Amino acid sequence: MLQTSYPYYLANTPVAANTDLDVLDKYTGKIATCVAFADATAVEQAIAAASAARAAMAAFPPDARRDVLEHCVRRFSERQEELAQALCIEAGKPIRDARGEVARLIDTFRIAAGEATRIDGEVIELQVSPRTRGYRGMVKRVPVGACAFITPFNFPLNLVAHKVAPAIAAGCPFVLKPAAKTPIGALIIAQVLAETDLPPGAFSVLPCSNDDAALLVEDERIALLSFTGGLVGWDLKARAGRKKVTLELGGNAACIVDADPGLPLDAVVERLVSGAYYQSGQSCISVQRIFAHAGVHDALRAKLQSAVAALRMGDPHDEDVFIGPVIDEAAAERIERWIADAVAAGARVLAGGPRRGTLVPAMLLERVPHDADLYRKEAFGPVACIEPFDDFDDALARVNDSDFGLQAGVFTGALAHAMRAWDGLEVGGVIVGDIPSFRVDNMPYGGVKGSGSGREGIRAAIADMTEPRLLVIRDAPR
Repeated sequence: MLQTSYPYYLANTPVAANTDLDVLDKYTGKIATCVAFADATAVEQAIAAASAARAAMAAFPPDARRDVLEHCVRRFSERQEELAQALCIEAGKPIRDARGEVARLIDTFRIAAGEATRIDGEVIELQVSPRTRGYRGMVKRVPVGACAFITPFNFPLNLVAHKVAPAIAAGCPFVLKPAAKTPIGALIIAQVLAETDLPPGAFSVLPCSNDDAALLVEDERIALLSFTGGLVGWDLKARAGRKKVTLELGGNAACIVDADPGLPLDAVVERLVSGAYYQSGQSCISVQRIFAHAGVHDALRAKLQSAVAALRMGDPHDEDVFIGPVIDEAAAERIERWIADAVAAGARVLAGGPRRGTLVPAMLLERVPHDADLYRKEAFGPVACIEPFDDFDDALARVNDSDFGLQAGVFTGALAHAMRAWDGLEVGGVIVGDIPSFRVDNMPYGGVKGSGSGREGIRAAIADMTEPRLLVIRDAPR
């Protein structure tokens, strides 16, 4: 279902400059299609076009922005299976998960369409002393200007959507660099945007090298940089100068399973399996560390061990496959090495097996040392660690014993424990009654510590992509 080749998009226009970028089928390892690969000149032209389009995009009426976003919703809905199959090929995502991501892509654009005409301001009461009598204050939000977006490989559709859709709603032109390993979804989104009447220069989508993308980070004509990816984001922020920067840099998410006689362990296991092994664990909020109260630990471990061992691994096009390939051989080798190092240091494998190329089976371990890479870093693979705890506050402290802080999950029936978790966990979001991997596309999403800065989610992103502009009016003398 893929085209034989794809152009990149420069200032709203497809450019078949070359076919230099091979996109691999992540399961077979064979070339699936080819993509035009932009150079530094194209990136410079895209920034110039976005900068020139700033006034036109700001003047593009909110209802017209909404209409563009609603057009995208219709077209993505019509092309759902094409998008899912492309995602299955370029990312190796099991087809059921791929269809789920397409559904979220559509949701994200639909939410943005609703918000496009709800970017409100406020009236400020300035008459707070005799000196300010007769003055009126009002604030409106205006677009910040040209934005640069850099997205990773693991959600090639919806992580792009979380930058592109709010930018259109806010009235910001943008240049997007999608991950070179998974550019197809972003280019299909660009195809659909090219069908609309967005002002010339409003968008560019350019697969390119990291070196050529340096302009997106450093150029002063860019008003905002939004980056999703690894810890290199902190280096990008240091190089970004005066522009606004939002970073989503991942984590090693934890989930607490509290003592609760009424806790349905089978349902908890189902959610933990989904959170830890969904799309082969290649999610920023994948469940990596599980802390189970001693009262439920043994039963939970046994049920989880059986469920993990039963997960089917193989061709992501197979409707029954749950574990597909990780993104490349290097990632698979790293995950395998981290597991081996943890085992050499005393960890015990409860479920899993040997790697087969880019296929890493679902792995469950216990007794993982807290100084192991598998515990301290982001595994970004189908691996989870489980350990018991006796005291709830100790469990909270273990969750916080991390350089990351994106989201955490807490299964508990105790309201006091839920509130203590919300008060005390050093994360961007606390999910009570579910896994940290839960996300709705309109909620503010982001982390603290090494997990980044700023928030995504449509309204939060629109707030970042706009800035307040004050108007003060003095009443005429009477």
